[in-house]
Amino acid sequence: MGSPANDSDEPLTPAGRLFLQPETNQIIHCVIGLKNPIDIHAMKAEILNSLMLKHPRFTSIMVRDHRGFEHWRRTQVDIDRHVVIIDHPVSAAADDQSAINEYLSELSIDASGLSADKPLWEIHILKAHKCGIFRIHHSLGDGISLMSLLLANCRKVNDPDAMPTVVSFGGTKSNGRNWMDWRNLWDFVRMVWFSFIFVMEFIVRCLWVRDRKTPVSGGAGVELWPRKMATARFLLEDMKALKKAVVNATINDILFAIISCGLSRYLDFRAPNELKDGLRITGIAMVNLRSQQGLQVLSDLMKGNSGTRWGNKFGMFLLPIYYQRSNISDPLEYLKRAKQMIDRKKQSLEGHFSYKIGNFVMSNLGAKFASMLNYRVLCNTTFTISNVVGPQEEIMIAGNPVTYLRANNSALPHALTLNMVSYAGMADMQVQVAKDIIPDPEFLCKCFEDALLELKKHATLKN
Repeated sequence: MGSPANDSDEPLTPAGRLFLQPETNQIIHCVIGLKNPIDIHAMKAEILNSLMLKHPRFTSIMVRDHRGFEHWRRTQVDIDRHVVIIDHPVSAAADDQSAINEYLSELSIDASGLSADKPLWEIHILKAHKCGIFRIHHSLGDGISLMSLLLANCRKVNDPDAMPTVVSFGGTKSNGRNWMDWRNLWDFVRMVWFSFIFVMEFIVRCLWVRDRKTPVSGGAGVELWPRKMATARFLLEDMKALKKAVVNATINDILFAIISCGLSRYLDFRAPNELKDGLRITGIAMVNLRSQQGLQVLSDLMKGNSGTRWGNKFGMFLLPIYYQRSNISDPLEYLKRAKQMIDRKKQSLEGHFSYKIGNFVMSNLGAKFASMLNYRVLCNTTFTISNVVGPQEEIMIAGNPVTYLRANNSALPHALTLNMVSYAGMADMQVQVAKDIIPDPEFLCKCFEDALLELKKHATLKN
């Protein structure tokens, strides 16, 4: 039964409604490692005084009216219902990181675990592992909004009164210009051509075209399968050293080159001589569509200013990689191909199209149809990737220095999900897998780490 509507109720956005559908129900996990033992009273006090509890999304429950439409309704927050304290070790694993990853693996297939009779967020404090996990429903906002809000409650270790500084956020950032900004005819023609090609490809991926089966393929129903998780760790210094090897290369280009090279290495091990060179394996990357980037726009996010509004404002890129046997003579070809492809994607309107068509379908055909299309594009591709750039100086929360920042989300039909967050000179990539398909995520992480070292070695030799 629906609830009578209140004048103060706020309807959910189309994207927010999408993330409440059974096929696309998603929870984001932000993981914070801490240097010192966690003071529960200090942490609760920090939460009560935080910007999070001043934001209406985090102080509202989701209700449905008599027509079945979802709304946000303000309520009182009982902090004790949102903070889950676990005193004992969560696993018999030998080290903290493995234990935390096991715990996250269990959370990743528990998308229904946030009770609808309270605001849709929780904080799990793993005292034995000096770790906090912010569990936030995707309908409240995307990774950019949520990481901005999280970091706004942190302070620099070397300047306790200052908030962290972040140059930019997001996965593969879409070119925010529209056609009026193109300065010459050739740029305009390229934008139109690439937009046409990539938009048509996106449409057919939503409908029927799918990747060929490989040892890392998922499919319909795989989101319900048990998960395993491991962490690949990269030095940002090593990634930046690669930028000199290819003119104007970005960290996103390098990340995708690492994935291309590392996944080819892994497939060589899992299916030696069974896959053809050049086999396409398609990933989906989340695209931040906000015109401004970074933590400095938090006040605008909370006010809902144009271009920087709170919520879910992202599109999708289809990013293909092509399997190559590991005996490739020049591994830097992975980086050159990655840069060329991502540059073309940025010149197109694919990310904006995917966002606009999603809103159009939600508004005109309903959440179930939009959810079905979103689910199909996931089933027709192989993996998901996201990249969030965090602060590069050390930060603290409630006076406790942060040792690492990581993120992942609920399980998808993909058997492989990759979420990278950089912090204080390191980049940690959470590798989430369906363990019955990819039983050895630790080895896959090593393939990614070795790929970076191999690329760096060849870049050094060329310089």
